[in-house]
Amino acid sequence: MTIRVLLADDQALLRATFRILIDSVEDLTVVAEAADGREAVDLAAEHRPDVVIMDIRMPDLDGVAATAAICARPELSGIHILVLTTFENDENVAKALRAGASGFLGKGVRPGELVSSIRTVAAGDSLLSPMATRALITRFLATPDTDGLLAFPDAVKALTDREREVTALAAYGRSNAEIADRLVLSPLTVRSHIQRAMTKLHARDRAQLVVIAYQSGLVKPQPPN
Repeated sequence: MTIRVLLADDQALLRATFRILIDSVEDLTVVAEAADGREAVDLAAEHRPDVVIMDIRMPDLDGVAATAAICARPELSGIHILVLTTFENDENVAKALRAGASGFLGKGVRPGELVSSIRTVAAGDSLLSPMATRALITRFLATPDTDGLLAFPDAVKALTDREREVTALAAYGRSNAEIADRLVLSPLTVRSHIQRAMTKLHARDRAQLVVIAYQSGLVKPQPPN
């Protein structure tokens, strides 16, 4: 299956470079390009891409607002957003994650890493760049969301004890394999628990599950030993 990509960046040269790279890969294709956030929202609705590569800083409507606008529309729930920024510790990155972005990368990303990242978010998994650390989460995601970009349902209370445990470990950055090893479960069972938690919390993907876990108070910034 071909993964359909929308490029949203105000730099035409960067869009052209990414298009050449993405279109050279057999299972990826660029379906449209947007020069600002408002155009990105319109083109996302028109083309329904699998992944939007969204620049944070754009004219008219920035990447955070565009991400929020796309993620707020139920008919666009199948779209995953990968944020590109030159400021990987920028608070706007955390805002984009709150709004529903699946992860972020720096603009200096290597070609192979970009391709791999697109596949990762298209599959519904979260992505943080290699330079991202838990500091981003503890500094921004674990603080109240004063912008109201994402509402946290009371469904958190509906999680089973095991779903809470697995969600908490995922929120601390543990992989499925690491969670499975810690809880003496199979990776498939861990994935099933995460999928059920995402369904109950109406999370678009694993990244939003992590945001909900922190902002609902389900987990605290301090990681387990």
